[in-house]
Amino acid sequence: MIPVRGYSGARVAVLGLGRSGLATARALAAGGAEALLWDDSPEARAKAEAEGFTLFDLTRGNAWDDVAALIVSPGIPHLYPEPNRLIARAVAAGVPVDNDIGLFFRSFATPDWDEMDTTPRVVAVTGSNGKSTTTALIHHILRVAGRPTQMAGNIGRGVLDIEPPSDGEVVVLELSSYQIELARALTPDIGVFTNLSPDHLDRHGGMGGYFAAKRRLFTEGAPDRAVIGVDEIEGRFLANQIAQGPTDDRLIRISSGQKLDGPGWLVFARKGFLTEWRKGRQVASIDLRDIAGLPGAHNHQNACAAYAAARGLGLAPRLVEDALRSFQGLPHRSQVVGERDGVRFVNDSKATNADSAAKALQAFDRVRWIAGGLGKDGGIAGLAPYFGSVTKAYLIGHSARDFALQLGDVPHEICETMERAVARAAEEAESGDTVLLAPAAASFDQYKDFEKRGEDFTDRVRALIGG
Repeated sequence: MIPVRGYSGARVAVLGLGRSGLATARALAAGGAEALLWDDSPEARAKAEAEGFTLFDLTRGNAWDDVAALIVSPGIPHLYPEPNRLIARAVAAGVPVDNDIGLFFRSFATPDWDEMDTTPRVVAVTGSNGKSTTTALIHHILRVAGRPTQMAGNIGRGVLDIEPPSDGEVVVLELSSYQIELARALTPDIGVFTNLSPDHLDRHGGMGGYFAAKRRLFTEGAPDRAVIGVDEIEGRFLANQIAQGPTDDRLIRISSGQKLDGPGWLVFARKGFLTEWRKGRQVASIDLRDIAGLPGAHNHQNACAAYAAARGLGLAPRLVEDALRSFQGLPHRSQVVGERDGVRFVNDSKATNADSAAKALQAFDRVRWIAGGLGKDGGIAGLAPYFGSVTKAYLIGHSARDFALQLGDVPHEICETMERAVARAAEEAESGDTVLLAPAAASFDQYKDFEKRGEDFTDRVRALIGG
């Protein structure tokens, strides 16, 4: 783990005892702090006690006496739509509020780095869509290149749960807007901004607050190099704020779907080809069309972001290309589960909203679409421009009938359960079709989370096709 520095002998409260909260408590103790743990959930408190931690009731009137800081888990609101009552009490008592990301960045560098030949570095990835795939892809590229690397944050392990970095190691972090907004320290070496679309607006007081949270990684953190997706106005604005001039090599602009021009450092994908330009000259080109682990334009954007980050770390284009070709994708994110008689089965259970489902639908032709669950505001009405690729929809879950009303002339069947949807889609699919799980809805009506939903799909597909 990364022992937390700066709080030795101090009392530090930890609110929220999930994965990141318990990792924070361990790291605080390793750094010599007294961790005061609390969670509103009796089950979470029992788990912490079973690990040997002492609970401290933060709801008591004098709970904040002599508390040096409050460390908050990302799922707990600290500002909008209203602060958690305990965070509000800490603020009223003048207790600084932080999170594990802030503790990580203040504790990552240690005096023994002076003895290393190559200083460890941090790549931090954020954005609305694609940040998990981009993070995993950067990590994969580094591993294939033989570079020591760890992956953490909003994917995999908690940031304080990783091992202290070795000589030349690169830590790749996926960071959500919740994590970035609250962190008191943000000092990545490379920051990556994939894209921006409406999400979590209640937690940020609207689109402006959401963008402001993401933007902190680059304005507060001031990374040595920034990789910025410029397909939305916010990305173009952010890139403009970062660059000191047209040829500023600290900025790499990326795009999926448009050719970028100018004398700067550019990486873009068009018609399935990734191209790098630098100082007005083409440096490299990669055909992405036959890379099974990166299907569709949204994954080509992820490839551009990961390629740019790897190039920013000094890796050669051919080495990065070889790594892209061996990438298998992430579970539940455009994951090719298998193929039978020319029919592909793809698990994109992570497509929990219309925007991410739209990207999945655009990635394939002749789609047998499994959709539904606990629908969000607007349902799938916004997906109408992409219905042309849908041969038939198989609807499941709480919103199946609502979704059916929004499909227009698209053939559809209300299946209700994953079992029936997979069976019917597989029965009717023809060679060249893709059976795609892209729910455009939350999973909580039938499953614990989107992972369990994707696992159910995968298990049923494999039972049908073998493997």
